[in-house]
Amino acid sequence: MAEFFQNFNWWSLLDLVSFLLVSVFLIVFFHKRNSLRMAILWALHMLIYFGVGIASYVVGNGFLNMTLKILDYWTIFLIVAFVVVYQSDFKVIISRLAHGRFDNKLEYNLSEESLVQSAGEIVKACQNMAKNDIGALIIIVKNSIPSHLLDTGTALGANVSAGLIESIFSTKGPLHDGAVIIKGDKILSAACFLPLSQEVDIAKDLGTRHRAAIGVTEETDVFSIVVSEETGIISTVKAGQIKRYMTPEKLLEEIKMAYGILSHPTREKKRERKFL
Repeated sequence: MAEFFQNFNWWSLLDLVSFLLVSVFLIVFFHKRNSLRMAILWALHMLIYFGVGIASYVVGNGFLNMTLKILDYWTIFLIVAFVVVYQSDFKVIISRLAHGRFDNKLEYNLSEESLVQSAGEIVKACQNMAKNDIGALIIIVKNSIPSHLLDTGTALGANVSAGLIESIFSTKGPLHDGAVIIKGDKILSAACFLPLSQEVDIAKDLGTRHRAAIGVTEETDVFSIVVSEETGIISTVKAGQIKRYMTPEKLLEEIKMAYGILSHPTREKKRERKFL
């Protein structure tokens, strides 16, 4: 790094800016991943790296050259470790770049009444499946979804109904494996295979369906509903965050929010109390 300061030019400035951008990215990434210790570690490393480099340049005569070499190797090690540890996140990024196509069907405006009716049918189906120990994975799309996820299943384009959803997930049916993808009042596709979450802190009692429900919401802006085949517990997932033990009333609220016809039930209730 001492040579870097001694031969400083425009290319060196570009190199410096790139290093700073990468460093800021890593700090922000670690922070968003709730890895505060890693963010602090990288920030300290960056400060020490530049501090030692500047001190070596100012003093000269090979001062701290060995330390700089060690820091150079340590920087490479940290970047490689970052790629290895968070390889699943890079897979998501690559998947988004590789599969840029999105499904843009059903862009017509549906009435709120139609969406509420569809939400009620989904709740009814989930209740019945939970009572009968039938596992299910339902994905609700508000805007768009990568078409490669739809292509993994069987296209339907059928109206949303409790009976149809239950028949799809019946173990005797050919489409019970995988997920059902719903947009508006239509079931776009069934038996779709979704990316599994690679998070290590997911509860051990949550199986493949739950990991798929979490994984797809980490990759795409969708809403997932899971019915556990073993326990009958209904769970919802949004942006990688899972909520379990959904009651019919709470599930209906969550679906309405996913459809965009209910902003926030708690806030709505507070507003009602103000006017009472």
